[in-house]
Amino acid sequence: MLRARMLEALDARTPQFKGYEGIWPFRIPHEPLALADIADEALGDEAGASRLASPARARDLLRSRTVLEMRWPDGHVWQAWAIALPSGLILYCDDDGEETRILASAKRGNPLEADGFFLELLAETRGEAFGMEMAGGAPERVRTSITDRDFLIDVFVELFEDTPAARSILDTVDTTRDRDGQDFRTDIERWLARTLVASSASRSPRRQVRRRDAEPTL
Repeated sequence: MLRARMLEALDARTPQFKGYEGIWPFRIPHEPLALADIADEALGDEAGASRLASPARARDLLRSRTVLEMRWPDGHVWQAWAIALPSGLILYCDDDGEETRILASAKRGNPLEADGFFLELLAETRGEAFGMEMAGGAPERVRTSITDRDFLIDVFVELFEDTPAARSILDTVDTTRDRDGQDFRTDIERWLARTLVASSASRSPRRQVRRRDAEPTL
């Protein structure tokens, strides 16, 4: 009952989301929505509302799948994850261990394609499209629903190139080799080989459709 009421409340919010040029196939709220605020509205003072008091509990209750998880040496964890709504929409959320926010919605279609589109847009805009700012060093562990390794390399090149994270990535790969003629994609490939945790070992790699190839044209 708690989950059903939360999903109903979330579904009621999505018509307020707007689509903008350059963010297809997503629609976004005016600013990221705190899931705890929606829980308060939907559940009031009911005792069951306490189950959504922490981001981890909200994830466990509502999550359909984890899209991306990044862990840093200091123990900090950031996750992006998806909720499948009864209306047929997917909601994309993030949490950093302190707050869980709703970032965007997309029509369900193929969920794994939508997950890839989310990561592409996240990387291309370095979080700006979803009201976030990506900062700091590179994570030491990465887990994702995406199995296309070439696609993931492209995502992390876009996300980290020319940022402070790039320096920490270079520190984790072979620093003895001659940097002349080496591109950042090669560094990301080597870094990802060390950091990527295979969360779907039983699944065969699946080629990820690119957002730029799937976006409708006028």
